[in-house]
Amino acid sequence: MLLLEGLHKRFSNGFVGLESVDLAVNKTEIVSLIGTSGCGKSTLLRIIAGLDFPTYGTVRIDEEIITKPHPDISIIFQEARLMPWLTVWENIQFGLQDLPRSRRNLLTGEIIAKVGLTEFAQLLPRQLSGGMAQRVAIARALVTHPSILLLDEPFSALDAFTRLSLQDHLLQIWSYSQPTMILVTHDVEEALMLSDRVIVMRGNPGRIHQKFVIDLPRPRRRTDLHLQYWKEKLLDALDLSIGDRLPVEA
Repeated sequence: MLLLEGLHKRFSNGFVGLESVDLAVNKTEIVSLIGTSGCGKSTLLRIIAGLDFPTYGTVRIDEEIITKPHPDISIIFQEARLMPWLTVWENIQFGLQDLPRSRRNLLTGEIIAKVGLTEFAQLLPRQLSGGMAQRVAIARALVTHPSILLLDEPFSALDAFTRLSLQDHLLQIWSYSQPTMILVTHDVEEALMLSDRVIVMRGNPGRIHQKFVIDLPRPRRRTDLHLQYWKEKLLDALDLSIGDRLPVEA
């Protein structure tokens, strides 16, 4: 289990980015964080990843406190952030340098097939489309078989068709090893398509506003009336998160 306890983040300029954030995320669960810009979503994700540190509070995986990047946690950013001088194969394999070559090649071959890039393995990043580059980033994050996968608006820079395609593709890849996933997104429909739970955050300072359990089977149809119901609920919660009214727990 991933456990966030009393997380508080005050920056050097005095700005409070997070206040009293408590959240428990079960193994294999997919949780989305949504909210207006500046409400602390990405800050929270970076703290979970061990890339930033809370002023107070702890992040735990089971009983282990996370204070730095951890081999069981992988993160995917909005940009693919591939190394331009390495091929697709080499980019995916980069985090496996401590393993024997035969094992590195086996793991890379398996994941590159799952993301559908086997025939593009020897291309450089500049030869890839945005969607293909992000598939490489997904493969690189998953090749180490992390128990927790963090995603910081991974599809927001892509066109609508590619974004929808990669959402479906991500769920398909997730199904192989089912890591715990935490997704930061501004897209309500994306959160509903992917998540077991959606956490609405509010800012000034950043904190959890409302939590929603999306108890619908996957795969989900975007035209499902149940999703439309939850979309209205989430949009109402986002409206409330901007004002001063108190939330009502779903």
